Amino acid sequence: MSIRLYSTLSRKLEELPPPPGPIRMYVCGSTVYARVHVGNSRPFVLAMWLRRWLGSRGYEVRLVHNITDVDDHIYEEAIKLGRGSRELAAEATQWFFDDTSDLGLGRPDVEPRASEAIPEILAFIGSLIAHGYAYEADGDVYFRVGVYPDYGELSGAKLEDMVAQEPSPQKEDPRDFALWKAQKPLEDAAWQSPWGPGRPGWHIECSAMAEKHLGPVFEIHGGGLDLRFPHHENELAQSRARGYPFAQIWLHNGMLELDAEKMSKSLGNVVTLRNVLDTWGRETLLLYHLSGHWRKPVDFTDESLESARTQLAGFREALALPARQDGDWSRLEAVLEDDFNTPAALAVFHDWASRGARGELARGLDLFGFDTKLSPPAGLEELRARRESARAAKDWAAADAARDEIEAAGWAVTDHAGGTVIWPRP
Repeated sequence: MSIRLYSTLSRKLEELPPPPGPIRMYVCGSTVYARVHVGNSRPFVLAMWLRRWLGSRGYEVRLVHNITDVDDHIYEEAIKLGRGSRELAAEATQWFFDDTSDLGLGRPDVEPRASEAIPEILAFIGSLIAHGYAYEADGDVYFRVGVYPDYGELSGAKLEDMVAQEPSPQKEDPRDFALWKAQKPLEDAAWQSPWGPGRPGWHIECSAMAEKHLGPVFEIHGGGLDLRFPHHENELAQSRARGYPFAQIWLHNGMLELDAEKMSKSLGNVVTLRNVLDTWGRETLLLYHLSGHWRKPVDFTDESLESARTQLAGFREALALPARQDGDWSRLEAVLEDDFNTPAALAVFHDWASRGARGELARGLDLFGFDTKLSPPAGLEELRARRESARAAKDWAAADAARDEIEAAGWAVTDHAGGTVIWPRP
């Protein structure tokens, strides 16, 4: 048995080692200063699904999904709101936990916060300075991009084409990036360091947290495609500069797009996850994510969500009907082991639903976090039985009255040769 995933670094499908070797995964999480947008749910959902699938195939999995609670955006938003940055980050972190928990997929094994990894970050930066890969400049510390020979191997960026990542006259080279930033006048949160009070740069946070919780080498690093450069490129450079392999397989998911532009808080074109969950429900959103291949961008529209809700209704109806035949589980295994192809898995689900392969459909949907036990409450079961009896007696008025009551409660009615079944509408 092998599971293949498309690695951004190698540009080819990589095979994960067979069990019982552990699979260690690190996925870049949200920067917490506002309610997370629905685009932030995509890497979270994909990581949780991949962990579930790997676990079902006999792999031991350890998933780390970080929280960036120290960042320029947090300071800027806190100043704008007249609030403390730590207070804002703590509140937004809880929003993130609340909203992603309502997806119904459980939690990652570890969810570290950057603010809790300051000692590891300071030690990491100190070792880079000691080995000549970093330098201090008036309280800031920068990574020497030009000294690291393999810079650009992840993203394909070429040194001669690069521009300044963070402009500053203190840099030896405009392409260098910050590992530590000296405290600015309006920044209320800072930590002591050998270079003065300040806080870590964004990229060093993830390298330090990944190494702290997974070790200096691990199997999978994931995150949105927008992170490949410069964030992940910088992570890889600073970690390998210390002599460690770091991540072996890099997975970058396609972004959610509004009007062909990626959804982003900084761009202002966002729909919050909370709003989508409250409006459409978690399972409609999960099916929407299932319909797009993880590596490709996906359009976020009301039409795409309506399509997902219609498909979900079809699956719920199929689960309510009696089973007619068995399905071939190996079909699902084949498409998921080949680059975790969820649109192909969705096609398998539709085929099982049409054939009445109820057991396999339930098993597959359960794997992706859908509710498959849809038993009605006692009152609705009584109405279902009443409709079934009325239809058998050809008492159409009584049958219609029972149906109307069932539908008013948010359930749908399907009559078939064997009787009447009901199922909850999405």
